[in-house]
Amino acid sequence: MESNIENRLIWLNGKIVPINEATINVLSPTSQFGVNVFEGIRCYWNKKNNQLYGFKLNDHYKRLKNSVKMMRLDDKYSISEMEKGLIDVIKANDYKEDVAIRQTIFLDGFGSWSSTGPVNMFISPTPKGRAYDSKPGIKCCVSSWERISDKNMSPRIKVGANYVNSRMAQLEALENGYDSAIFMNNQGKIAEGPGSCIFIVRDNTLITPPLTASVLESITRSTIIKIAEKELNIKTMERDIDRTELYISDEIFLCGSAMEVVSVLNVDGICVDNGIPGRNTEEIKETYFKVVRGEMEKYINWLTPIYQY
Repeated sequence: MESNIENRLIWLNGKIVPINEATINVLSPTSQFGVNVFEGIRCYWNKKNNQLYGFKLNDHYKRLKNSVKMMRLDDKYSISEMEKGLIDVIKANDYKEDVAIRQTIFLDGFGSWSSTGPVNMFISPTPKGRAYDSKPGIKCCVSSWERISDKNMSPRIKVGANYVNSRMAQLEALENGYDSAIFMNNQGKIAEGPGSCIFIVRDNTLITPPLTASVLESITRSTIIKIAEKELNIKTMERDIDRTELYISDEIFLCGSAMEVVSVLNVDGICVDNGIPGRNTEEIKETYFKVVRGEMEKYINWLTPIYQY
């Protein structure tokens, strides 16, 4: 289905309106200081079932409410209200294809960066395919920018202002001929990518930094750990990763709601193994897409059907 994203509908403050009418006060704290918390959510179309599935909506909304709590914003929306808004706006657009949703709770009004209200929300669905779909994998550099930590701007909170850190790393990578970046944390260990978590494979063991390594508590990350262990019998481990381990890894991939699963084939100009996507990465990627499209019955409870026929 080909959609006109310039004329799509947006959910804003309880109403579904054309995108050009979805406006926010330019003097609001969300505009001036980036005081907003959000979730990036994916919905996947299953052509055989004629159904669009929202992936782990409840987990996303629990994390969004945790972000509201940690940012000390007024807790205005229930999980059921947030889910209903997402379903309503997708139906209003009649999307029957893969969709990415940005669901944002923002600080409105004329307050300051320290205000706690008034709080409002928008939900913006956009048809979206795969990241880096035109290439088998990407080239990354280890960024000169340090990943934010729980001592300053916690990566545990999905707050808009935090993503300036990712912006700086991504722009540096692009300007130097890479596709993306990999952060180190304030302990000199590997953290994550800009808006994505990282996994490496060494000696048939899947390894990812622990949640205490300045990383987001990623829903995709936890999903991959489970399907790797339960479906593919891949040994997994959460531990610190050194920069030089990236150079001698057998496989590397980045993952996240936006990134999904993308192979990293080169780090700092050094090929990862033989420079092609690894077997474990490809199996994880294939299984992940079966799960999110509702093709594996045992994980159907992770999915929310958007259309009730």
